[in-house]
Parts: sequence; C-alpha cells; structure tokens
Amino acid sequence: MYTDRQKEIAAFAKVFGHPARVAILEELFTIDACYCGDLVDIIGLAQSTISQHLKELKNLGLIKGTVEGPSICYCIDHENWSKMKAIMLEFLDHKVELQDNCC
Repeated sequence: MYTDRQKEIAAFAKVFGHPARVAILEELFTIDACYCGDLVDIIGLAQSTISQHLKELKNLGLIKGTVEGPSICYCIDHENWSKMKAIMLEFLDHKVELQDNCC
C-alpha cells in the first residue's frame, strides 16, 4: 500500500518524534566521537529508558554501537545519517504554492 520510501520517511519521523531520542542524538553530535559513558547522567532518564531509545536509534541505523564487556559505546553512523538527511531533505523540499481556492 505504501512505497518503501514512504515507509522510510515515516520511520525517520517516528524516531525524531520523541525528545529523548533527539537529546541523545544531540549529545552524540556534541561529543563527535564514540561515547562510552553513562547517558543516564546527561539525559536524566532511567537506564532502561535510555537503552530502549538507543535501540530504536540503532535499529534505524542512525547510530552504531559496540558492546565490550560491561561497556557500551555509541556514536553517530555518519554514512546512514547522510542517507537519511538526503531522503528527508528531498521530501521536505517540496514546493508549496499558495492557492486561492484551497481552504
């Protein structure tokens, strides 16, 4: 019923639909390196909540991470971020003409 592109845009919109995920992404951009610390102290949410949001971001491919023993490191997946950005910019760049006959 929906194209793959429409599903992809909806998935990106969904991931940006929660302020905790936006905060996590902003923090990872600020660091601009793999972050191996505790995002709980920075974001202010429970560890289980942070983990769920990280999982959503990772499943979509916007971040990547490794687990080595008790340490989990995350960073922005620059390649996938660029792809997402191109898709969203193309979608958001549609021209909207004002029409007198539209409500």
